[in-house]
Amino acid sequence: MKRILISIMALTIAAITISSCGSNVSNASDTSLNNPSIQNIMARKSVRAYTDQKVTKEQMDVMLKAAMAAPSGVDVRPWSFIVLEDSSKYEEIFSKANFNLGRFMDASAVVVICADTTVTRQPQGAPAPVVMPNGTWRDDMGACTENFLLAAESLGLGAVWTAAYPYHDRMDPIRASLGLPSNVVPYCVVPVGYPEGDPQPKDKFDASRIHYGRW
Repeated sequence: MKRILISIMALTIAAITISSCGSNVSNASDTSLNNPSIQNIMARKSVRAYTDQKVTKEQMDVMLKAAMAAPSGVDVRPWSFIVLEDSSKYEEIFSKANFNLGRFMDASAVVVICADTTVTRQPQGAPAPVVMPNGTWRDDMGACTENFLLAAESLGLGAVWTAAYPYHDRMDPIRASLGLPSNVVPYCVVPVGYPEGDPQPKDKFDASRIHYGRW
């Protein structure tokens, strides 16, 4: 009987220890997930329907500042932004053929995020700076656009990344209507506003995509 009681006590202590360890792991995980930046990243979703409530100038400024806080190759910062709020002109700017036209019309504002595809540098030994292609502008613009979307999410707004580049049927009307220089590409178009309904983020985590050490 004494041996049985000792065994029961040992099992109980082991169970409490395991439970305590599990609780600590869980708490550590919860602490990480409760980080506001992580929560905002996880909450981001593509919002395609909007209410009539308007986005303020202050909110737009925050999103644009966040976009311009993105990293870029050699700190070139190739981005520029055209903020549109007059939906009566959208058909001309984006063309009827753009299947995103309806969501542009419904949004409080539409931001055309543009990229300078060139960079001015002075090569070693050259007498003066020269304009040359910027090989990293696509990477830079992806980071810039994501920052804009995350800022929108943090402000309780909704937005969706709609592609312009590399589709000429979408880029050409924008270039012509908005007077973009030949070296500037309309990279994407982001409608933004207050979400209609209750859109939810997707759980995109896939452990099979993770490799340690090698593929």
